[in-house]
Amino acid sequence: MSSTDTSPQVLTVQSATLPPMAFRLPPGMHAIEVSLDAEERAEAAQRLVRDIYPHGSEPLWGTMGALYSAMADALLSDGIAFFGIGLYAIEDSGGVAHCSLTIAVCESGDTAPDVVAQGIRAALLGDPLREVSWLDLPCGPAVSAITFRKLLVDGAYTESGADAELVMGQIQVHIPFPTGPYTAVVTLDTASVEQWDEFSQALGGIVRSVEFPAREPLASGSLAAESPASEPPAPGEVTY
Repeated sequence: MSSTDTSPQVLTVQSATLPPMAFRLPPGMHAIEVSLDAEERAEAAQRLVRDIYPHGSEPLWGTMGALYSAMADALLSDGIAFFGIGLYAIEDSGGVAHCSLTIAVCESGDTAPDVVAQGIRAALLGDPLREVSWLDLPCGPAVSAITFRKLLVDGAYTESGADAELVMGQIQVHIPFPTGPYTAVVTLDTASVEQWDEFSQALGGIVRSVEFPAREPLASGSLAAESPASEPPAPGEVTY
């Protein structure tokens, strides 16, 4: 599986309330900054659809841009801070493999990453159908959970006209902040389970790149550009 888009993905979001968090995106992941204000979020949605449909038309971009903008609004209300779509060419069949990536940040009630991770692991192990693993990432401890589920697709939406089963795979990685009582929840969903190994490796690269830079958060309600004295984000780097 190889990406059809090799251009670097660059996204910068500065949170007014959370300690900063940075990570790198692989090529082929098209990102939208959910935590921007409404006007900037709509503009980001328009850029997203042009990335996904580079040969599209203005009517298509307008329709899909409005759709993704509304989706970003809904995700923000659900506590999602980041949303990405991965589109990759499948070399053998000529098809396209698809995945979605979201990152939510929630309060964890504790500032010790080990304690938080142990509690998350214990809670996730309550589901016998979930594969739970402890991770030692460069940024600290984390817990991953893998699940597969079958969905029944109505025949009205299939080529054959018959009901069909669709297998969905999900990888979720919980990463406690070492800099405050928060946990980042990184979730990858895909119906392209034939490319599961490739998607697993891609998500592994994302979570291994997570960093929590020592930087003072901005004043409440403010957004600002990077200071001229600070290092610019590397290609593909996302900063909260």
